[in-house]
Amino acid sequence: MTTVARQPADRGRTASAPATSDLVGARLPKWAPIAAGAAAVVLAFGLRALLSWTGWYTTFFTAALLFILLLSGWSFAVEGQRRAKDRLASTLIYACFVAAIVPLVLILSYIGVKGISVFSPDFFLKSMNGVTSRQEGGGVYAALVGTLETVAIAAVIALPIGVLTAIYLVEYGRGKFAKAVTFFVDVMTGVPSIVAGLFVYTFLLLGFGMRPFGAAGALALAILMVPVTVRASEEMLKLVPRDLRDASYALGVPKWRTILKIVLPTAMSGLITSALLAIARVAGETAPLILLVGYTQKINFNPFSTDQATLPMMIWDQLGKRAGTTSNDLTEARAWGAALTLVLIVLILNVGARLLAKLAAPKTR
Repeated sequence: MTTVARQPADRGRTASAPATSDLVGARLPKWAPIAAGAAAVVLAFGLRALLSWTGWYTTFFTAALLFILLLSGWSFAVEGQRRAKDRLASTLIYACFVAAIVPLVLILSYIGVKGISVFSPDFFLKSMNGVTSRQEGGGVYAALVGTLETVAIAAVIALPIGVLTAIYLVEYGRGKFAKAVTFFVDVMTGVPSIVAGLFVYTFLLLGFGMRPFGAAGALALAILMVPVTVRASEEMLKLVPRDLRDASYALGVPKWRTILKIVLPTAMSGLITSALLAIARVAGETAPLILLVGYTQKINFNPFSTDQATLPMMIWDQLGKRAGTTSNDLTEARAWGAALTLVLIVLILNVGARLLAKLAAPKTR
């Protein structure tokens, strides 16, 4: 009995040519999005010239809308309804991403261009003490010291409370009390910053007859930090596998020791990230500081004594010193420099959160 080897139907096809299948329908070429984008831009500029549009925003959004319509219509005509719907959804997702990232890039670029002009060693090593609005010189030293001290005090108060509350909700929270804590945390998440400032102002400054000082602002910032820390830390603790806890309990380890030795080290990278993100969240708050910290051009290292300068308040002060309706280039430049310094502090905190999270992440090998 002999067998006949069946020759493949595509024996003559070269090895480099991909096999086709009837299940794969027609597809748009890879350059289709580029062509649709170019056509959309040309049509948008044509409509701009025809209708005499003056602003660029209308042209930009028209080009984006035309791109989506052209690419989707082309896809419906060539690829069919199923693939066209998938391409339309993907295009809308990318469009939303661009719509979210473009304003952020423009804001950061504008702040960088406007603020970098005043950056110098003196700008970071000198205060505004004795510097008038029309006088060159001065810097953010006093405001930088005040911001770091205020945020540090707020972090010392809020982070332990937030992390311990998250531990309670994840590991022990059961019943009505836990639901009440969760409810109030959610409510505090939406509390405006000025309300937190008014609360501290009423019960601390008015209640005890005190003058504004740095630590009072730190209390308001701590109130704003607590719900952010609780929510972020709670999610990080929930990511710890339940099997790790069960294995520890099976060995007879008490619950408190399991949390201390198993849960917290496993979630440490996420907890560090949530802590630094909560700090970055309140670093630029201004409303509570107006009520509770005040502003002074002098260097004040004591956050528990009289007014203290902070970066948000320095920005507010410099912009408020513009003479009449005429723009003062010196004060505006210092305000943009302080704004860029604040943005860099937040950026350093976010980058530091990523690095610390990577270093504190549990080793997989």
